[in-house]
Amino acid sequence: MTSPAEPAAEPSAAGPSAAARTALDLTADLPLSALEDLYRDLHRHPELSAREHRTAGVLAGRLREAGYETAEGVGGTGGPGVVGVLRNGDGPTVLLRGDMDALPVTEETGLPYTSENPGVMHACGHDLHVTWLTGAAEALAAGRDTWSGTLLVVGQPAEETGTGAAAMVADGLYERFPRPDVLLAQHAAPGPAGLYAHTPGLIMSASTDVDIVVHGVGGHGSRPEATVDPVVTAAYIVTRLQSVVSREIAARESAVLTVGRIEAGTRHNIIPAEARISLNLRTQSAEVRERMLASIRRIAAGECAAAGCPREPSVTVSGSFPVTVNDADTDRRVAAVHGEVFGAGTVLDFGPVMGSEDFPLLAEGGPGGKIPYAYWFVTSTPAEVWNAAAARAGDDLLEQLAAVPSNHSPHFAPDLATVGPGVRTLVSGALEMFAGQGLSG
Repeated sequence: MTSPAEPAAEPSAAGPSAAARTALDLTADLPLSALEDLYRDLHRHPELSAREHRTAGVLAGRLREAGYETAEGVGGTGGPGVVGVLRNGDGPTVLLRGDMDALPVTEETGLPYTSENPGVMHACGHDLHVTWLTGAAEALAAGRDTWSGTLLVVGQPAEETGTGAAAMVADGLYERFPRPDVLLAQHAAPGPAGLYAHTPGLIMSASTDVDIVVHGVGGHGSRPEATVDPVVTAAYIVTRLQSVVSREIAARESAVLTVGRIEAGTRHNIIPAEARISLNLRTQSAEVRERMLASIRRIAAGECAAAGCPREPSVTVSGSFPVTVNDADTDRRVAAVHGEVFGAGTVLDFGPVMGSEDFPLLAEGGPGGKIPYAYWFVTSTPAEVWNAAAARAGDDLLEQLAAVPSNHSPHFAPDLATVGPGVRTLVSGALEMFAGQGLSG
């Protein structure tokens, strides 16, 4: 793993490439005010996974106006995915993806454009992703005389639930539309605005959800001796699970086990018949994942046996996300053009993170084998927020990152100054793919 802030690609001594120069030309006069208005509108109207109908409609409308062949509802019941196709002569087919869904989070940013949908918030930056995607699609359409090939613009639903990418592929994404030669995507992240994090290889971890049901014997709270209390047993399970990563996984491995929910009972004086525990695992290898699942099953079964539960616990592995592994050559090329566009010191390799994505499922779907891709992060913390965190945390980058609102926080509020740069990252990455020959994969 690289260090948390290791420099990646730097601009070439020979000067900017044709892709970088063209990207700067195409984005020199971006309608930033209009794009910021689009962002504010999307932020005010967040929609949960697979329900992004308004967001999809806004994106589809902008794509049609820019000259794209546009389809909506790609994803069936899995969500209202949007696909825009711009055919522009011979050349590679490049896919740009932005996810559209929001989260069940009550916003606490205090922004003047705060969410108008109670209990729902764009707490992960997907409103910014759609804005970036729209701006890039419009800029590339306006500058189509500078590149040749086919551009696919994909507004993906239901990333937060890990189901949207697979739903679009299952609904014929690569049969109904041109199959891409390469996929590009990016994500807003905490950190001082103006950095672009690339990792040529493993960049994000796998995620696995696990549900445990402890079966007890219910009864009256005044007579616990006549019951088998599943709440107490569940508490022992939760406590014991904390030793899985610290005592069963080698220190050289990266893994996280989170107990996200524990539920039981209906009244103060009723001992319930069952308790439910919901877990989330983050792993970077299949071996560690399987070892952790085996430990969870062993611990749950052992604690239930020790408590005298009438039957073994139910352990169900449910939702999952794959690891995100960049095609190294593709990512290095995109990182290089980003370094040319934004300057020395702006492109960094933070190494793999424990977050997860369903974007790789777009690369796995359809005939023809795996499609190479590059996925990167755009830091988006406003300068005043970052500087305040730096004043508290000193020079330690990890402590600074921990001190600012992160994705999924009710206080997450990206800097509007990242609207233009986020468009340029997609435009320059696409132009590099159109210009380059011999796409890897």
